[in-house]
Amino acid sequence: MNLRFLSIIGVFWSKSILAEIEYRVNLIVEIFSVIGNLSGSILILSLFYSNGNNLGGWTWNASLTVLGVYTLLEGFTTCILQPNLSRIVSHIQQGTLDFILLKPFNSQLWVSFRIFSPWGLPSVVSGIILISIGIHSSNEVLSFNSFLICFLMLISSILILYSLWFVIASTSIWFVRVWNANEVLRSTLVAGRYPLSAYPDSLRRFFTFIIPIGFLTTVPAQAAMNSVSIGVILASCAFALLLLWISNRFWLFALRFYTSASS
Repeated sequence: MNLRFLSIIGVFWSKSILAEIEYRVNLIVEIFSVIGNLSGSILILSLFYSNGNNLGGWTWNASLTVLGVYTLLEGFTTCILQPNLSRIVSHIQQGTLDFILLKPFNSQLWVSFRIFSPWGLPSVVSGIILISIGIHSSNEVLSFNSFLICFLMLISSILILYSLWFVIASTSIWFVRVWNANEVLRSTLVAGRYPLSAYPDSLRRFFTFIIPIGFLTTVPAQAAMNSVSIGVILASCAFALLLLWISNRFWLFALRFYTSASS
């Protein structure tokens, strides 16, 4: 079933890409947009280091790695989360969710990964480049084990980000304008451009226990810099799996209140 689902998603993604590349100007606009946003972020970040200071104990290269992780997650949001989860409301309003629920596939995966937008790929590539520059410039030796840990932390951050967005999107079964809440979440996640230790204690606690921005960007960057503890690694993985489980349970709970268009 899983292999069959992946093959079907592959077909959907290929069709999504073919449909999107008909508007090639969008790719040029997105590239310039990414360049502009990155240039602004790097400029602001450089201001904190202009007098030889550091940002919460983080070096310039380490902070650049944090920005790279944030940019990669922003690309993932544009590629997957935004084009799919924003359509849950229309599925409910138009009754097309009925057809999704009748399909012999996991409905959560279907509504989450049906569409792939290539316009987030410039951000993904830019994020990988920034992470690579940060690691190389810091003279860190990324061994195979370190690479696996860094990759695992990136997967954990992606799962956390997805779970948060999906839980909010699932509330559209009760409320219509939940996309505004997703935009608020997206705006809040902008704080992940900078290391968690750069913020006051109150904000650190908020960005750790309320909105886990620290797990999204700071922890993967620490893994890339070989400065993350085994306890933080386990906590990040456990938290990601917990949120993923909660998102699935919440989706099933929300579906109990879904009124079919045919009823």
